[in-house]
Amino acid sequence: MGIVHRDIKPENVLIDREQNNCLKIIDFGTSVAKGGSELLTTTHGTSYYIAPEVLKKQYNEKCDVWSVGVILYILLSGKPPFDGKND
Repeated sequence: MGIVHRDIKPENVLIDREQNNCLKIIDFGTSVAKGGSELLTTTHGTSYYIAPEVLKKQYNEKCDVWSVGVILYILLSGKPPFDGKND
């Protein structure tokens, strides 16, 4: 839909049980409307879920797919895919 959320994480995903367990994304405070093939250059996100290309400051809407992948990994394994002493 032309929106890059830039901070998809479990805290920003809700399940609406009244609408057949529909998933809803919330907190669009860091989101931006993106058109065409332009790359975004501002770093936003939460450490565990941020895509590498966001840290390189050349990314597009696919950075949100990375964040969803990290969430799925955590749901399946019970731990984050990357672990370190600092961000």
